[in-house]
Amino acid sequence: MWRRLIYHSEVNYALRQTLLLCIPVIIGLLTDTLRYSLLFALVPVCCNLAGLDTPHRRFFRRLVIGASLFALCSLVMQLLLFYTAVPLPVILFFIALSLGICAEAGALNARLFPGSLVVAIFTLALVGNISIGKTIALYVTGTIWYGVFNWFWFRIWREQPLRESLSQLYLLLADYCEAKYSSLNKHMDPEVTLPPLLIRQQKTVDAITLCYQQLYMLSGSKHQDDNPLVKMFQIAIDLQEHISVSLYKPEEVQKLINQSNAEAVIRWNACTIANRLRTLADDILYHHPIDQFNMDMQISALEKIARQHPNNSAAYFCYSHLSRIAQALSTQKPLYTRGLIGEPLRPPTVFQILKNYCSLKSASLRNAARLGVMLAIASLLGSYLHLPKSYWILMTVMFVTQNGYGATRVRIVHRAAGTIAGLCVAGVTLHFHIPDSYTLLAMLAITLVSYLYIRRSYGWATIGFTVTTVYTLQLVALNGEQFIIPRLIDTLLGCFIAFGGMIWLWPQWQSGLLRQNAHDALSAYQDAIQLMLEPDPQLSQLSYQRMRVNQAHNALFNTFTQAMQEPGFNNHYLADMRLWVTHSQFIVEHINAMTGLVGEKDALSPEKKQYYQQLCGSALQRCQQRLDYDGEAENETPGEQNILETCEDPEAPHTVMEQHLQRILGHLSTMHSISSVAWKQRPHGWISRHLQSPH
Repeated sequence: MWRRLIYHSEVNYALRQTLLLCIPVIIGLLTDTLRYSLLFALVPVCCNLAGLDTPHRRFFRRLVIGASLFALCSLVMQLLLFYTAVPLPVILFFIALSLGICAEAGALNARLFPGSLVVAIFTLALVGNISIGKTIALYVTGTIWYGVFNWFWFRIWREQPLRESLSQLYLLLADYCEAKYSSLNKHMDPEVTLPPLLIRQQKTVDAITLCYQQLYMLSGSKHQDDNPLVKMFQIAIDLQEHISVSLYKPEEVQKLINQSNAEAVIRWNACTIANRLRTLADDILYHHPIDQFNMDMQISALEKIARQHPNNSAAYFCYSHLSRIAQALSTQKPLYTRGLIGEPLRPPTVFQILKNYCSLKSASLRNAARLGVMLAIASLLGSYLHLPKSYWILMTVMFVTQNGYGATRVRIVHRAAGTIAGLCVAGVTLHFHIPDSYTLLAMLAITLVSYLYIRRSYGWATIGFTVTTVYTLQLVALNGEQFIIPRLIDTLLGCFIAFGGMIWLWPQWQSGLLRQNAHDALSAYQDAIQLMLEPDPQLSQLSYQRMRVNQAHNALFNTFTQAMQEPGFNNHYLADMRLWVTHSQFIVEHINAMTGLVGEKDALSPEKKQYYQQLCGSALQRCQQRLDYDGEAENETPGEQNILETCEDPEAPHTVMEQHLQRILGHLSTMHSISSVAWKQRPHGWISRHLQSPH
């Protein structure tokens, strides 16, 4: 029981965050410095935004960089306010543009940008109340405390972050397998069944990507073969490879269902696999020993059906992939040997970062400028309305602004609703004049519960954080009740400014990224097919490239999903892109299947490899050229047309590998036809200038 409580990911995270905040408060309460300790508890909020709690082989170096950046932002803010006549909106815009360069240095360094901006905004609340030296010391010591505590926590719970990610990955694989094979009748209509499976596929690949990142960031991970977590991760890659393979030919599936009890047998296999994956997820998370497992009875029943219907490809398909999944789960070993290779790209130099950031096409520069303008507008609005502590408008802008329109809209709704509810609760409870000791205990409980729910429901967590914020003001200045109405106004104004900024200030509309992401996906497909058709394919590179293929398609699918939520776009354009993305998903599934065949040494002859390499390369290049061309499709030579019109000859003896390649060529032909009409229907008008590729 205690393992399920302590090792549970939500409980573990909530305990860590609560202790981070409460230990300084307890020390302050015992030493009669409660006011400073409550202010000290604000620093972990900035560190969380900056991602300084991410386990990393250079954990302390990132901590030093974060503390230095926090101190510099606080110092610059105070010096400019005290010793210059520069208006606050200009200061905020300048700081935002200066910090935006962090995003060009990488995804992890990009998190330093919002954390440092929040430090600058918190400094506004301390100006005039605490000296410059004490303010800088507050941020430096607070960051040191944050880093030391997290280092100690991760030393105690060694490998727990990776265990949490692996456990979540196995749960996603279980849901994916169950949804795909539990009811074969649903696969008759791809328009209905494919979108939910695409979402599950996206979540699975995102979880695998997170595990890859953690393996390379953790200092103790050297990818040894005897590392049990690395082995479980390799097994998960094999499982995803076989679960995500396309269940093609729905007519064959329907014939198999009508002629046998295959649906019940396949459902039996899928449910057994899903239950085993959920058991493994718990074993990984709660440090349980993994027990023996076999599903010989289920696989034997499936093999019997495959023998009874030798001419039905669906029967062989299900037996082939489900038996390999069962083999990996039974032996607890990867299906074939692969190495986990590192990122091939070297980190950019300082000169490259500056050059890229100074370009007007830089997404980091646009994001920094957008945030700077929003903060400047929020500052002007607070001054114009003479709101007390109007820096809460700035904080709201920072907390609700996300990378996309849809995510920002959802965060705004949760923030506004949670703040209103939290202020109502705080306003009612303040009238009871609860003693400080009981107030602190209540704040401790509320903080713990809020962190338990913050990953699942930001709105519910905001209620708790709003209550604790009001009570913090009450304990520090005895005037928390006076700021309930202003805080509500600040929050609503901040949400309105953030929403307007995402729409009108250089928005990075996802519809404008569809073309570039489609290009990237086709390039990833081409690299994967070339690796497969090499004379001696390297399994390590091929396995990693397969994940790149899945990630590239995920980026495309995620962009399309967000574009569907954006205002003012052409529905016909998005409908065409939905079909394009669907065929792209089919190609990904065929590449997943072919990677497994190459790993099992089921390859083509050298002549066939060269033939299909040229054919697929030409087809992919023509699809990419079609994406770049906005005009009407011109007359093509017969040879060029035949490249994309190559079809499978049912009488010719084809291997399984050739069948996958033939189907890929068929999907590329359809995607080429879609591209001929889709780009002509993309949105035009006042927003069209934002739909150009940022590269």
